[in-house]
Amino acid sequence: MKKKPARKVKGSASKSKKAKTNSSKKAALPNAMSKTPVKPTAKPDPRFTQAVQNFEAAMKALQGQKFDRAKALLEKVMEGPSKEHAERARVYLNICVQHLARTTTNFRTPEEHYDYAVALMNNLDYNGARSHLEKILRQHPKADYAVYGLAVLECLQSRVEESLRRLEQAIKLNPNNRIQARNDSDFVNMADDPRFTELIYPEPGEMASSLSHPKNR
Repeated sequence: MKKKPARKVKGSASKSKKAKTNSSKKAALPNAMSKTPVKPTAKPDPRFTQAVQNFEAAMKALQGQKFDRAKALLEKVMEGPSKEHAERARVYLNICVQHLARTTTNFRTPEEHYDYAVALMNNLDYNGARSHLEKILRQHPKADYAVYGLAVLECLQSRVEESLRRLEQAIKLNPNNRIQARNDSDFVNMADDPRFTELIYPEPGEMASSLSHPKNR
C-alpha cells in the first residue's frame, strides 16, 4: 500500500509577508511623528515685562510712603502696553497725588496744622496723620498737643505700650492733657489697663506737683 504524498501547507509565505509589512508600518510611525514641526514659542514683550516691574516697584515705594518715586513709576506704567496695569496704576497715582498735596499744604499756625492731622485721623488716614504730627514735633518739639495726638493715634492702632509712653510724655509737657484723656473716647482700648488709670488718676502727691506746672498757674 503506497503512502499518500504530504500536502503542501499554503498561506505560510503570505502570512510572513503580511507580518513583515505590519512591522515595517509600525517602524515607520516613529519616523513620521518625529518629522512633526515644532512651533516656536513667542518671546515676551520687553515693554510689558518692564511695565510689570515698574508697577511692583511702585507698590514697594507706596508701602514705604515714598510718594514721589511711586508717582514717577506709576506714570511709566500708564505709558506701557498693559491696559490692566495702566488702570490699576491710575488708581494708585491718584493716591500719590493726594498725599503729595497734603504734605505741601501750608499752615498759618502749628495748631492749624494739628487740626488738619486730627481730620486725617478721623478719616482713618492714620499714616497721613502720623506724618503731619511728627512734622509738627520736628518743628515744635514742645508741642504737647502733637504728642497727645500721637498717643491717641497709637491707641487707635492698638499699640498700647507706645500710646502709654506718648501719653505720659504729653502729661509731663502739660498736665491738662491728663484731664483731657479722662474724657477722651479714643482711649477706650486702654480703659481697663491699670497703667492708663494710674496716668489719668495719679496719687495726691503727684497731682499736687502737676498743679504747680507753669501752664496751670
